This record gives sequence, C-alpha cells and structure tokens, in this order.
Amino acid sequence: MLMINSVQDRQAQLLDTINSPVDLRRLEPEVLDQLAAEIRNKIIQTVAVTGGHLAPSLGVVELTIALHYVFDTPNDKLIWDVGHQTYTHKLLTGRRDKFHTLRQYKGISGFPKRSESPYDVVETGHSSTSISYGLGMSAAKCLKKDKGRVITVIGDGSMTAGLAFEGLNHAGHLDKNLIVILNDNEMSISPNVGAMSSFLSRKLTGKTMSGLRRHVEERLKSLSSVGENILTVLRKSEESLKGFFTPGMLFEALKFKYIGPIPGHQLESLIETLQNVRDNPMGPVLVHVLTTKGKGYEPAEKNPGDYHGVGPFDIATGKPLAADGPVTYTGVFGRTMCRLGRENDRLIAITAAMPAGTGLAPFSREFPDRFFDVGIAEQHAVTFAAGQAMEGMRPVVAIYSTFMQRALDQVIHDVCLPGLPVTFALDRGGVVGDDGPTHHGVFDLSFLRFIPNLVVMAPKDENELQHMLHTAVYHTGPIALRYPRGAGEGVQLDKELKKLAIGKGELLREGRDVLLLPVGNRVYPALAAAEGLMKLGIEAAVINPRFVKPLDNELIGFWAEKTGRIVTIDASASFETVQAEIQQALARTLDDRG
Repeated sequence: MLMINSVQDRQAQLLDTINSPVDLRRLEPEVLDQLAAEIRNKIIQTVAVTGGHLAPSLGVVELTIALHYVFDTPNDKLIWDVGHQTYTHKLLTGRRDKFHTLRQYKGISGFPKRSESPYDVVETGHSSTSISYGLGMSAAKCLKKDKGRVITVIGDGSMTAGLAFEGLNHAGHLDKNLIVILNDNEMSISPNVGAMSSFLSRKLTGKTMSGLRRHVEERLKSLSSVGENILTVLRKSEESLKGFFTPGMLFEALKFKYIGPIPGHQLESLIETLQNVRDNPMGPVLVHVLTTKGKGYEPAEKNPGDYHGVGPFDIATGKPLAADGPVTYTGVFGRTMCRLGRENDRLIAITAAMPAGTGLAPFSREFPDRFFDVGIAEQHAVTFAAGQAMEGMRPVVAIYSTFMQRALDQVIHDVCLPGLPVTFALDRGGVVGDDGPTHHGVFDLSFLRFIPNLVVMAPKDENELQHMLHTAVYHTGPIALRYPRGAGEGVQLDKELKKLAIGKGELLREGRDVLLLPVGNRVYPALAAAEGLMKLGIEAAVINPRFVKPLDNELIGFWAEKTGRIVTIDASASFETVQAEIQQALARTLDDRG
C-alpha cells in the first residue's frame, strides 16, 4: 500500500521535473516506479480536496507512464475511452502546476479536453467510443501516408457496449495498424496463469520471433499447397497454446492479434510489450492488461465501486467530508422504488452499469429477480424494457440524462410509437457542475418533447418526485421522469403516495404583472424571486407546470392572459440565468408603467 506522506519526504521529486512526455522519456526505467508512487500521492492528495474519479485513475498509473514512455505522443495519438482515468495523463502532459484546480471553476477538466492540451485527442465522457474514434484516425492516417500510430485505451466495462464491438468488427475488416489496450480491472486470473500469458505474449511478439515467423511463412508459401497446409497447422498450434492460457479467442476471431493478459502494474513487462507492438506493426492488435482499480490506496482497493467517483474525503479514513444535509433526489428515487416494489410484483428495475449511481442498489438487494443491470448498453436497456412491458411488466429504466441520449432511437421506435408502459427515470437532469459538458443533462427536454405518446414530468422537490414515480409506474403509456443531481429542498415527505393528474400543473402564487413558469428544481428559486419582486411593487404569479408534456394549457393560458408577460425557467438554467431573465421582465414592466 502507498504511504501517503512517504513520497513527499524524499529529497528528489521526479514528478516536478516532468513538464511533458519528452521529459519522461529521458528517465531511466529504474526510477519509473518512484515516479508512479509520486503520481499516486499527488492524485490522492488532490482528489481528497476537489473530489473526482479516484479509483479509475489510481488503477492506470503504470499503464499511463508506459504508454507515454514508449509512444511518441502527441504525434502518436493516445485516445482514452470515457476519460475519467486520465489524471496521470494530465500530470505527465504539462498540467502538473494546474492539477490542484481539477474539476473546479475555470480549472482543468476531469476528462480529456481538446482545448486544454494537444495530448487530449478527443473529448470523451461517454464510454465505448475509443475504438471507433481510433479506427477513423488510423484509416485517415493511412490515406495521408502518415506513419503515426493510434492507441486506444478501453476498460472492460466499456467493452459491454455494442459500439465497441462495431468498432472491433470494422477494424478487423480494414486491417489497419490500430492498437487497442484493454484495461481489465475485473477479470480474475491467477498469478501463475497471468505470468505465463505475459511471458508468452512478450516472446511471441518480440522482434526476433516476428522476423522468424515472417521468414517461415514466406518459405512455406513457396511450397504450394503442402506449405500452406503446414502453415495452417502451425498457426493453429500457436492459437491453441495461447487460447489455453488466455481469453483471446474472441479477439482473434475478430482478426485482432491478441496479446496478454499482462500485469498492469509491472512497468518492465508493460514497456517491453508495448515496445514490441510499436516496433512490429501487425495490423489491428489488442493488448490485454490486468489492473487493480484503486491501486495504492487501501480504501479504494477494498471498495473500488465506492471510490469510482468521490467528493472531498479524509485521506486517513477514506470517509467523505460532506456535512449531513437534505436527502438526495437519487436517494428518494431508490427508496420509493423499493416501496413500490413491495406493493407491485410486476415492477422491474433496469439500469446500464449504474446500480449505485442511480440509487437502485437497495432495490437490487431486496428484489434480485426483478433487477437487471445490462452493462454499458443503454440502447439494449430501453428495448429490453420494451420486451418486459409487452409481457405485462412495469419496467423502470434508470439512466443518467446525458447517457439516455445514446438510446433516443430506441425510446422513439421501440417504446413510444407502440405506447408501451415504460418509465424512464432520468437522473442528473440539468447542469451537473464538476463533471463538465459531457455530463450535463441539458438536452433531454428538447429531444423528449417531440416524441409521440411520451409524458414528460419534472418534480419541484423530493416529495413531488415520489408522487411522480408512483404516477408513472401505474400510467398506461410511456413516461419520462427527469430530476436533478444532488440534495433535495429538505421538504417533508408525505407518508402516502398519490397519483397526479396527467397534464395538470399547480398555481403556487397569484400575481398581475408577470407569470413565472419554472421547471423542476427551478420552482423554489422562482418563488424566492417573486418575493423579491414584491418588495419592488411587482406582483409575479408562479406556476409549477409539473408536466413539460402535456402542458396545462388551461391554467397557464389563464395566467398568461392575466399578466401579459411570461418568463420560462427550465431546469437546465443556472440561477444567474434565472435572475437575468426576471430582471429583464422587471425592466419591461417598469417601462410600461412609466
């Protein structure tokens, strides 16, 4: 285990000398383990203050060092799938002095960002895109006669998505020199098997062996059909030897040269293997690397799921520093799902690799037969839910708003056109802050409103959320329930759940000068703004629409006609935007009054 302060006590600080991968490549291999320890210390110390994706980044420290040490980045393109594991990458590529601003306002992003650095090749935040990105770049380089290499790093979780296999399939067909690094932190392989596989892969891909293989193949091919038969037997023998020790048969079937699995925290074997791959182009190749998520920080190693993404925490104990506050929307959703699950044995919960993040972990424990984690496969999750609904079940698909974008066609074609009773629980609706633009749930209202048969709801607080969920699971058609990240308003939760009338809003405040139409958690800021306007002699009416689709035309139309002015405030608007809009409405009202 890493001793948090031991690295800082050393006189020499290697990390302070690294301003780019060029500096890294000047180091002797013998000191790279010390550099890895310093980097882990830096990541832990920083994330303890700023929050961030701790366990993923700790798991790829050595792999990141090896990649930048071996390849000529940024001339060689290094693509990170998802990108939440790139903290070491950022430290090695000129952002060490800014690393303390990680995920802060005007600081460096927690994900790759093209405007930050030429080493950030693509802006990623959604998974399973790296192979397709990389293959496109590799094909373009081939057309340009560019000899630069393309390396993609993808996790085993991201390999569950269909997009990853679409990329693999096409890469095998095109036969370009694409290097795919499979970062596997879940597969259980014994040390002996892993060591043997590492040894075999390094020897079978070495320069001497590669040259000998090419020479033998050329000689045998010259012997007509007899030589071809011998060559076929030899190839099968090599595949059988590797297949016995490794899980590479799938990738070999996709026409990838499979290498691995190799230990992901042993720099010597990593560097040797990557150098062999670099120096011996062999078409599409997949290097299978075994890593430990959370490596070097004991709490994260023991519970990597809990430390995947964290807020500020105490390093000594690993416990979060956040003070107790109101219950979160996610927490209320999870508890209400359990409650509804006890009442209705047809209720099904579905998520895409996010049981904890969506609040469904308690449901999964209480109702394991009615809980389905489909992996990172949002499209499949939606159509899978449609199949459940066709058989009389009541599926609830819980996916972050930003990730639901990936399944828009399935929402339209497979659920809403046939009008199936599927509930979409869209967590993280609106601006989410720290994780940046790839994770903002700001597009859902626009792409959900035009879909036929779909009802769209947004609760003003955590109490209304539980009633909306109850309403949704008993509705006869599809419903999207969209709610924000983080803590609720601290309101009292009703003991009895009630069904809301579809398409009916509620008048919260009467007024004659302007109508405020806030959506979701913008309701309470709108009420506060109305109080402020009242002090200036401006009477603002406030309506909580509850339903973005269908709107309560009767209620909204009446107060719109009465006031003559409307300010709409959707749940993706910042508080500053709310203030600015209301101030403009106020100025127009004062002008009219002279």
